[in-house]
Amino acid sequence: MVVIMTKDILDQFPLFDGFTLEQKDLLRPLFLPSYCHTGTVLFEQGDPAIYFYLVISGEVAIHYKPEDDQDIVIAHVKPGGMVGWSAVIGRRSYTSAGICTEYTRLLRVRGSDLQSLCAQLPETGNLFVDRLADVVAQRLQTSHPQVLELLENGLRNGVHQEVK
Repeated sequence: MVVIMTKDILDQFPLFDGFTLEQKDLLRPLFLPSYCHTGTVLFEQGDPAIYFYLVISGEVAIHYKPEDDQDIVIAHVKPGGMVGWSAVIGRRSYTSAGICTEYTRLLRVRGSDLQSLCAQLPETGNLFVDRLADVVAQRLQTSHPQVLELLENGLRNGVHQEVK
């Protein structure tokens, strides 16, 4: 199935709020459609951070595995959301895993391609970084309860000292 990227596809994403039509025209060709079935692993925690994804439809669960604890789901990213931002911010590897929980349509871009465009066009690059920071900050706020639960469980159940 071939999907034609309509001019307004980027308008579905809060990430592109405030971008001019010209800026979106420059960014649009970098994004390629991707289709994933339920259970598809987009990236594993620790994999090289190559792609950044925008969710058109479906859902991606973000899993985080602390070194000394069980895997936890820290977010369910729905249409309009984004995953894999480690690839954009220059991290060598993903800090979590992204797994499709249902059939999911995405737009995929190489982080290095976005970085190059942003370096060539500083005004667009600065706006992209600013909007990305806003969206990431919102995501971190919504994952706060899961992280808090993980920390509380660790404090309650984690360290057991032997009493003599």
